[in-house]
Amino acid sequence: MGTTNLDTLSLGTGLQVGAGNVTILNIDKYTPALTPVSVAANTTAEQTFTVTGLQATDFVMVNKPTAQAGLGIVGVRASGANTLAITYVNATAAPIVPTAETYLVFTFSS
Repeated sequence: MGTTNLDTLSLGTGLQVGAGNVTILNIDKYTPALTPVSVAANTTAEQTFTVTGLQATDFVMVNKPTAQAGLGIVGVRASGANTLAITYVNATAAPIVPTAETYLVFTFSS
């Protein structure tokens, strides 16, 4: 199988997923510079960030560009208009501050 690069993909009335139960009308990409705060030891904590353009009904995927030992992302969501919520997990015995960096955020809306 080969790889195809698409500069523009027109889906007309949207992309239907499954048996037509879900239609994706928009896929958007954002690259916000985020500065998370410390996550306490052995816990999960949700932090919110402003990402202009997010809608409360968007399905969100997030990529943190670097790895940090003991730190993970266990959940993401659009918690409101222009608001990205990321739940971090700290699986260590000491607090961790997630690196301030530019994340990759994709949203899917129907």
